[in-house]
Amino acid sequence: MSKNIDKIKEKQKINAKKALEEAAERKNKLAKAKLPKELDGRDGPEPTRFNDWEKNGITSDF
Repeated sequence: MSKNIDKIKEKQKINAKKALEEAAERKNKLAKAKLPKELDGRDGPEPTRFNDWEKNGITSDF
């Protein structure tokens, strides 16, 4: 029975390593992707991501 457990653990290690490699590859692709520059956009963090809807004391929404 321990032989089966060892085989399962070995398969899990292989699958985990493969998943980490795939995740690193996806991360590298995203880092290389160039997003278009926003024209007349605001500076700083993206307001929809950080819930920061205010700039210079003026609150805005879309």
